[in-house]
Amino acid sequence: MQTFPVSSSILNGEALGVFLCKKYNLSPGSTCQLIKAGINHTYFVKDQSRKWIFRVYSLNWRSRLEILEEIRLLTALRDAQIPISHPIPDAEGEYIQTLHAPEGERFGVLFSYAEGEKLHNFSVETHYAIGAIMARLHQVTQNFKLERISYNAEVLLVNSTAKFLPFLPADCAETDFIKSTQKYLLDYLANIQEEELRTGAVHLDIWFDNLNISKTGEVTIFDFDFCGNGCLCLDVAYYVLQVHSVERDKPECLPKVQSFIQGYESVTPLSAEEKRVLPMLGVCLYFFYLGIQSQRFENWSNSFFNEAYLKRFINVLVKSYFERYSTNKQNSLAI
Repeated sequence: MQTFPVSSSILNGEALGVFLCKKYNLSPGSTCQLIKAGINHTYFVKDQSRKWIFRVYSLNWRSRLEILEEIRLLTALRDAQIPISHPIPDAEGEYIQTLHAPEGERFGVLFSYAEGEKLHNFSVETHYAIGAIMARLHQVTQNFKLERISYNAEVLLVNSTAKFLPFLPADCAETDFIKSTQKYLLDYLANIQEEELRTGAVHLDIWFDNLNISKTGEVTIFDFDFCGNGCLCLDVAYYVLQVHSVERDKPECLPKVQSFIQGYESVTPLSAEEKRVLPMLGVCLYFFYLGIQSQRFENWSNSFFNEAYLKRFINVLVKSYFERYSTNKQNSLAI
């Protein structure tokens, strides 16, 4: 009987553990357990007191070259002693594993384990520390060219909107807002003083879900799956955006944003233009990640990605953030 084709599968953790034991010379008692099924699937691997994370990329999500470029970046950051989760080679020195899943060949990479836990609310001091780490990271990645995506206006605004807009009715207020705001943002990006923005390799996804904090306050950044080329302040803009989304109370939010920026500038300064563009770059990133969610509709986002979710997301997050920093010129980030 012919097996019916699938678009996505979840690899069995126990079988994957046997595979990893052979590839990485782990002990027979080692374990492998699925902990997250998202764009990529994340497994927790343990061998006595040693721990790792094994990431299985979705089919056709990243090419072998793109993953190798991610590994090259992570290696450079590890060598510069930036606190990140880094790739681990197998017994033969290979970083990428090829897994023959029902839907086709998928790639996997083993990463060092980031000690600590994910916290949704950080202290002012922790935001400062994260800002300093990001600045150190950017000192390494400035002018670092990756053979991966470049985050320009077309990627952030045009391609992304084309992906998620069909999930909304053509005649609703949210669709009108997205179209008008896209035009505003495209004009805005076209008038940025690009010579004042540092460029290089960016993480593009540094927020509470992609960093762990140990009991002693040590921060480790992980999940560079979206790394690519762009202006470095995209990382700053995304982090500030996430602080705003978590800290809805303005008196609580602004001191934490300020502390993060102060931590960043304790290592390297932000130009006046980089500071100016942070809010609108943040809105651009809202557009980009809505496009990502819609793109992965078949294999993970359909549990929540619908008209009601999109309207709520646009009104509560995108529209409120955009209007705060576009209509009131005095209401800046206060940094």
